[in-house]
Amino acid sequence: MRVVIAGGHGRVARAATRLLAARGWQVTGLVRRPEQADDVRAAGATPVLLDLATASAERFADRIAGADAVLYAAGAGLGDAPGRANPVDRDAALTLADAAQLVGVRRYVMLSSMGADRDARYPQNALVETYLRAKGEADDELLSRPFLRCTVLRPAWFRDSPATGLVSLGESTGAGEVGRADAAAVLVALLAAPATAGLTLELISGRTSVAEAVAAVARPGGSRVAVPRA
Repeated sequence: MRVVIAGGHGRVARAATRLLAARGWQVTGLVRRPEQADDVRAAGATPVLLDLATASAERFADRIAGADAVLYAAGAGLGDAPGRANPVDRDAALTLADAAQLVGVRRYVMLSSMGADRDARYPQNALVETYLRAKGEADDELLSRPFLRCTVLRPAWFRDSPATGLVSLGESTGAGEVGRADAAAVLVALLAAPATAGLTLELISGRTSVAEAVAAVARPGGSRVAVPRA
């Protein structure tokens, strides 16, 4: 199996790369700068240079042709001005979807953010509001495309901590935090679970193993009930 990860140098992306490589998957990591290549290669992926913010669908298509799945794990964070999102947080994800259709790659897993919503209101910080709206717009558009078998993962606030392998995953989990290593494990499990296509899932730390949590939401109707959390 071959997966292409957009945003391949990110910490979650590299953790996912290590897990995928351990499963025997072939991983290509798209990176923006040449100096990021060694880190991506060390994680177990083949680095390929591509600026997500400016790449056309045709350039994306050239990089993902022959893949079984794509993982969009890129995120620019807060933009430069309220109301003007960074292209990486919305436009590039949709351009990658255009490319996936051009070359016949149907499986698409989107790393989004808890609180993503095209109508998000965040009066405390206009830049956060812009970011959440951009992510929400991207999620909605990806899920609306009949060609794609897309799963959207919306993790809570990230923390750096050793993997626990225990999470809460569902349509609504409530507030919380989650380690990057556990988020990466969930992304890998989702990539291998096409029955989760069409779902938007929130993620926090919890008491259920990653495998059990993903299996639970993949069952018919499973996404309507969050797996118990700590």
